[in-house]
Amino acid sequence: MLMVDRRLVSGVLNAKAGEDLHEFVQAALELEHSVIPPYLTAYYTLRPGRNDEIAAAVHNIAVEEMLHMTIAGNLLLALGGKPRLTDPDFVPSYPSLLPMNIGDLTVGLAPYSRDLLHDVFMRIEEPEHPIEFPARASAAAGTVAFATIGEFYEALINKLVALGDSAFIGDRAAQVVDPNWFPPDQLFRIVDVATAKAALTLVVEEGEGTKQSPLDREGELAHYYRFTELWHGRRLVPDPTAANGYSYTGTPIDFDPGGVWAMPANPRLAQYPPESRSRLIAGQFSRTYNQLLHALHDMFNGAPESLDAAVGIMFELGLQAQDVLATPDPDGRPTGLCFEYAFADG
Repeated sequence: MLMVDRRLVSGVLNAKAGEDLHEFVQAALELEHSVIPPYLTAYYTLRPGRNDEIAAAVHNIAVEEMLHMTIAGNLLLALGGKPRLTDPDFVPSYPSLLPMNIGDLTVGLAPYSRDLLHDVFMRIEEPEHPIEFPARASAAAGTVAFATIGEFYEALINKLVALGDSAFIGDRAAQVVDPNWFPPDQLFRIVDVATAKAALTLVVEEGEGTKQSPLDREGELAHYYRFTELWHGRRLVPDPTAANGYSYTGTPIDFDPGGVWAMPANPRLAQYPPESRSRLIAGQFSRTYNQLLHALHDMFNGAPESLDAAVGIMFELGLQAQDVLATPDPDGRPTGLCFEYAFADG
């Protein structure tokens, strides 16, 4: 499971006012964003028309992480803060620990594989006490020096309950709400304790499920269990003969390793010659990613209507990704997807 510095939880619990929570909600925003490039890289490297069922699952999880990032931004606005998405350290320099994380999980950018699912993605989304279903190994115990992401969000909810509705002093109109992209029961304005609790609970349940069920409030599998069924290669389905009511015995989810673009792990623009086509298209991809970050920053800082523009840039990023992955570098090796904040000319 993804462990964080327990001092973050203590900091939340010691807050005296809503403004004291700004740095912690910004950290949550950064964490929710930080898993998007690894998930998108895995998704983009699944060749179109191959492994479509897996691609759809990974894409849907990435989109829900975008929802979680937006919820964190709205909460920061609700508390009178200003989300920052254009700071130089907003984007991790992959491979790296994720924001808030002091554990041993290093996250990088790599093509889709079953090992990536098991060793990275499942650990990112793993709840403190995953529900055990047939074919699932038991989880390792945590240590006192760490806290879980779920525990962090629980502390944040408890503190907001303690502070009460008076903590929500931000401009409601500045928050991002658009039913064209996210339904109103998932993305809504955070205006008081009740709406904040509902929004943060959604974030936790979509990632981890509940303590009693692998399903979130929409009746869909939480991220952890979706990744796990991809790893097992079978759907997690209700099973009255299993101890916890489910088992990985549903329809097969076939994985064709030949349907994955080859890509070097954790590519950097600097590794490609300045005048090469690989440098040109990898640089275009990185610039588009930066444009996306700036559009999202503007969206949270006075232009909530720019969500449409951000989604348009996201589509462009996907098209560019296929061009990058189909282009060899000067040595004939695959060109990689560079999610870099600061990029060289090229």
